[in-house]
Amino acid sequence: MRTARRDTPKRPLARLVAGLAALLGLVLFGALCPSMAVARPAVGAQATGLHIGDGRLLEGNGNDFVMRGVNHAHTWYPGETQSLADVKALGANTVRVVLSDGHRWSENSPEDVAAVVGQCKANRLICVLEVHDTTGYGEDAAAGTLDHAADYWIGLKDVLAGQEDYVVVNIGNEPWGNTDPAGWTGPTIAAVEKLRDAGFQHTIMVDAPNWGQDWQGVMRANAQSVYDADPTGNLIFSIHMYSVYDTAQEITDYLNAFVDAGLPILIGEFGGPADQWGDPDEDTMMATAEQLDLGYLAWSWSGNTDPVLDLALDFDPGRLSSWGERIFHGVNGIAQTAEEATVYGGGTPGDTEAPTAPGAPAASAVTDTSVTLGWAAATDDTGVTGYDVVRVAGGAETRVAASTSPTATVTGLTAGTAYTFAVYARDAAGNRSARSATVDVTTDEAGTPGAACSVGYRVVGEWPGGFQGEIVVRNTGTAAIAPWTLAFAFADGQTITNMWGGTATQNAGAVSVAPASYTATIPAGATVTLGFTAGKGAANTAPAAFRLNGSDCARA
Repeated sequence: MRTARRDTPKRPLARLVAGLAALLGLVLFGALCPSMAVARPAVGAQATGLHIGDGRLLEGNGNDFVMRGVNHAHTWYPGETQSLADVKALGANTVRVVLSDGHRWSENSPEDVAAVVGQCKANRLICVLEVHDTTGYGEDAAAGTLDHAADYWIGLKDVLAGQEDYVVVNIGNEPWGNTDPAGWTGPTIAAVEKLRDAGFQHTIMVDAPNWGQDWQGVMRANAQSVYDADPTGNLIFSIHMYSVYDTAQEITDYLNAFVDAGLPILIGEFGGPADQWGDPDEDTMMATAEQLDLGYLAWSWSGNTDPVLDLALDFDPGRLSSWGERIFHGVNGIAQTAEEATVYGGGTPGDTEAPTAPGAPAASAVTDTSVTLGWAAATDDTGVTGYDVVRVAGGAETRVAASTSPTATVTGLTAGTAYTFAVYARDAAGNRSARSATVDVTTDEAGTPGAACSVGYRVVGEWPGGFQGEIVVRNTGTAAIAPWTLAFAFADGQTITNMWGGTATQNAGAVSVAPASYTATIPAGATVTLGFTAGKGAANTAPAAFRLNGSDCARA
């Protein structure tokens, strides 16, 4: 990674020589090693799940799998597990998850790793697990060894066994700095052999030296010997592309060298925004990956110390940065190119049937800067996997939100402005529905009074197909609130059938509640209680947020 939280800046030596190295290092190694031998071990009889065949990453059924996804800093933000669902909703088919083996940061326990794998599977994502403590070994004194990382993986063997269809083991992140990068080869081979001797059958991913960027060509020159050391042949190389890769020639030369040699490779990390070391050419990276059918995993979802590389601001999928918009919705981006792994039923050959159009969206909880939309769910022969909300202006459309349920909140709007919104549905194969009917919304004028509030929500009782709920709204401000409107959304198709203390209006998952006569005023420091009965299916997730008169309420 380039600017990940709680990590040191990369490439301290490369600041002076990165440009020269990019021009000379790769050319030099290309001249010394104009071709690599194409002979390699056959895939072993024990190969299972994701594996390598003819230089390609394949699924257990032989289907070609091209990673399209992002990196997520789980070890530093263990509470941000919703991020996996969010990146899936935006179209990703893979997530690379940052873990720690305990050398530099707090070790991720077997229970935690098992939960991460479970969340990846629940969200139909392929899970690349990586140990981050090795970053910059040999140059960064705090970095750990690949051998220590291999021991950590062996300690997780019981957790990872049987997950070969879903998990790739990335032994260690950027496991060598700029100091003597030639030292990378031996420990990399040793770590691969150690995992195979321990019985690991997973596809193994190895990162390059030079803080992942291989600007001195060590991985490029030694890739064949590292690959040959794996008796199963199930090994893939990962190059990280940041400011060293600021010209199209550098990018295409590097990736084509591996493809021409029949050696599997992907872009395991890359950035686009310029920094003090240069301006990466992300357009060529993505275009070349698409042309060669190579995977790419953008750095990173959110939480960087320097937020220039945050794809989503504050882990909010509704607030994509310009970098995030480029990755998810740009040319050769994730939404345009990702195909779900067939192990989840996605990417089924011949699935060309698009979902039906969603129902017309209805607006609720309109404020000066946001609106919540709800709509009737679409249907599909294999299942709807997500929705895209677009702003319609003339003949143009701009995607403004994504959701896995038939409700979404659009933020970042301008006060006192008219907007038109519509919704598309998509399925696992990437088929997109016709556009829904539109809804016109005018945001409130700036300065519209909000409310200081907290909300408690609980399920009083449940029965097959239904439940009783209770909502307690507290005025935490110093002035009475009257009148008021409470807005929230159900994610699992719950439908309110009766309410006391207020009147509920519901459109798909979006609910708007107006007060009864006896609850119309909430004095300062006082509460009102709403009770209701509702229908439900198998799941009954509590609403994630409540808004009173357009203001977010704290959860009580």
